[in-house]
Amino acid sequence: MSQQGSPPDFSAADSALGYLYQARLALLLALRRLARDETFAVYLETLDDVVFETSGTAPELLQLKHHCGRAANLTEASPDLWKSLRVWIEGRESGRIPRDAQLVLVTTSPAATGSVAAWLGADGRDEEAALRRMEQVAATSVNDTNQPAYRCFSALSADARRALLASITILTRSPDIGAVGDELKTEARLSVRREHLEPFLSRLEGWWYRRVVHQLKEAAKPPILSPDLEAQINDLREQFHRDALPIDQDILDIEASAEVYRESVFVRQAELAGIGPRRILAAALIVVPARSVRSQGFQP
Repeated sequence: MSQQGSPPDFSAADSALGYLYQARLALLLALRRLARDETFAVYLETLDDVVFETSGTAPELLQLKHHCGRAANLTEASPDLWKSLRVWIEGRESGRIPRDAQLVLVTTSPAATGSVAAWLGADGRDEEAALRRMEQVAATSVNDTNQPAYRCFSALSADARRALLASITILTRSPDIGAVGDELKTEARLSVRREHLEPFLSRLEGWWYRRVVHQLKEAAKPPILSPDLEAQINDLREQFHRDALPIDQDILDIEASAEVYRESVFVRQAELAGIGPRRILAAALIVVPARSVRSQGFQP
């Protein structure tokens, strides 16, 4: 409740941070997959918050739960846990989510030792102990918010419950949106010199967010492909060579083509030197017209 005389709190900051967290964490996970030389496609807000598809393997569906400030432990009756379970159960039952999909709950909350979240973590798993505790919670809890999820879980056969839990991994204490930014820097440190790290990441994240927006706007939901991400990283790395200055995309959006300058001696020299086409175009937009002006007798 707001204090007397103060405006009501209609802030949507937490929700906005949650969506930004999805995009930013997806980028971090994508960079880590690239480092392992994986080829993949990334989707946001399709089958789940984030989906990774890799040829020849089951898709990985991630539910992300971002909490601002100090978060309480992820308990057996936590809505974060049971809402995710309901989404996955209903998706599997309808056929929308493949039965072999890997289901991952990523949360910034911690989990106590000997809890369902700990038993379904990446290490030290005990799926039978988790199953017994969840069956007990579903049968006895009076949490109204979780009742639809309890009914979905209880309606499954014993074998279906075991199969469901076998496909689930819960990752607790995941980095929040600020810490993800720090981990992005760690991933990028081998790509550029230290003094270029901030502008490099700024441009990479800008490209990534534009691709995310495009995906969300399009009805066909085109994925972000790992070769596209790798090509963007390589292009940015070229821009941040010791003797190069970065080129922002708005400069290259000028309606011009390298073909216009194809016969220019300057362009041929640049190509022989192994300079990339985007940098040639950016330079040609400045150098070739300037030489043309000087050839006509005009001096600055």
